[in-house]
Amino acid sequence: MSITTVIEHQPIVHCNAIIAPSTPSSGQAGQRLSTERILPEGDQVRVSDYDFPDLSTSRSVVIISILTGIAAMTSMSTGILTVGLPVIAHDIGLSGSLLLWPASIFALTSGCSLLLAGAVADVLGNRKIYLSGCVLLTAFVFACGLARTGTQLIVFRALQGVAMSLCLPTAVSILTASFPNGKTRNVGFSFLGAGQVLGFCIGLVLGGVLIETVGWRIGYYICGGVHVIALALACWVLPEDRKREATSWQRLYFDIDWVGAIIASSCLGLLSYVLASVTGSSSSIKEPLNATLMTVAVVLVPGFVLWVGRQERHGKPALIPNSLWKIPAFTAVCLMVLLSWGVMNSMEYFVSLFYQEVQELSALQASLRFVPGLLVGFSLNVATGLLVHKFPANYLVIISTLLCAGSPLLMALINPKWSYWYAAFWSMVLYPVSADVLFTISSLIIVDVFPAKTHALAGAVFNTVAQFGTSLGIAIMAVVASNVTQDSGDPDKESPAALMEGYRVTFWLGFGGMLLTVAVGVVGLRKAGKVGLKRE
Repeated sequence: MSITTVIEHQPIVHCNAIIAPSTPSSGQAGQRLSTERILPEGDQVRVSDYDFPDLSTSRSVVIISILTGIAAMTSMSTGILTVGLPVIAHDIGLSGSLLLWPASIFALTSGCSLLLAGAVADVLGNRKIYLSGCVLLTAFVFACGLARTGTQLIVFRALQGVAMSLCLPTAVSILTASFPNGKTRNVGFSFLGAGQVLGFCIGLVLGGVLIETVGWRIGYYICGGVHVIALALACWVLPEDRKREATSWQRLYFDIDWVGAIIASSCLGLLSYVLASVTGSSSSIKEPLNATLMTVAVVLVPGFVLWVGRQERHGKPALIPNSLWKIPAFTAVCLMVLLSWGVMNSMEYFVSLFYQEVQELSALQASLRFVPGLLVGFSLNVATGLLVHKFPANYLVIISTLLCAGSPLLMALINPKWSYWYAAFWSMVLYPVSADVLFTISSLIIVDVFPAKTHALAGAVFNTVAQFGTSLGIAIMAVVASNVTQDSGDPDKESPAALMEGYRVTFWLGFGGMLLTVAVGVVGLRKAGKVGLKRE
């Protein structure tokens, strides 16, 4: 994901290729990146980057640590919720029909706010929006720990999702604005991904410990405390935004594709809501409200395509220009992120249920079984950041995705009576491999196709695809598992045997999803070359 300053009438460096703009129109990423031609080695056109801030090594480390820490603590709060959901639901009186909503509502509100937040941040300034998001995140994480009813927890998790949508895309833009192309930026992206994985896994393990000792609320207070420290450091350490045109109502009106943002956010919000409803009960799709919302969401998809196409033709800001989808690497990584995140997050959810509902382990015992994934995921993210520029991106992604496919395959073949070390352990080792390698590579590629002044929007695109993939994957798996369990021959549909029938089918679906991800990578990334290269 190399970043270059957009210079009118000049080509843009894209991975190992030079992208020649077809019609140089200000502000239009898609028009600049509509065609590709690979030049011979030595004929590369040098394009100057921005003037980057002169940061010491220690300050660079602190900046990356802050961005990583905020992401990690938010994921940690989700991990605590995942492993402690049965206990939390009992404590606050959350009904069974709303059991998955505290997790689903976060993805819903975050997913439908990301694109708008990224577009606004590119105009108002990434530092301002990021710090505002951190303040709100801190408040709502503490609020989740203080929740006394199921409704309160759902509302606070929804607001936490909105706050996180302010932080995720701006963190990407802060990285690209602070560090030029090369190893430091690559490592920054890898740690940003590692923070999310590490935070979630720590939440699973720590949540299991806290639930059986001092209580789950302490976990949210710990997250909130770390947020306070990170926020204080961020106010002091994060570099100021680059000089830009003075913010005005006119700029906010003309420089942002408001119609496109509203259409996309509405579509994603409606789809996420319906998917969350279906996750709780597959029959809910037949309800008039859900059927109507699904129809509206489907209609909005071609509406969005037509709108951004019109914006491109008239040389006006387009949220995600249609011409971007003509770039094979961009389209491929978006599809791969969608599929991989759907499978990975579904695996975390259903493997946790397998440990607790089928093998009848405690929350602590279940959470400890995720530790191998924590260690492997963190190590892979760091290694990818350090080495991504040395190997072709397609090889890294395809090999890691093939390895990851072994995780759902092992769980699909597992006998619940087997020892943990026989199959489940190796599944835990393999399940984060694809997403952790793909996070860094896809971030680099996606940011590379957007002009430097819209990198917050680029970060929003990546995170929106990831969030929607999570919602879609969990919803499909939950519906399949529920239906298979209900059709099982076991008269007790809550028995471990009946539940295992449903879970096993979801693991097979996960295996198929990862093979499909491999196929997308083989076709779409065959000319991607190396990413994250330093530019002179």
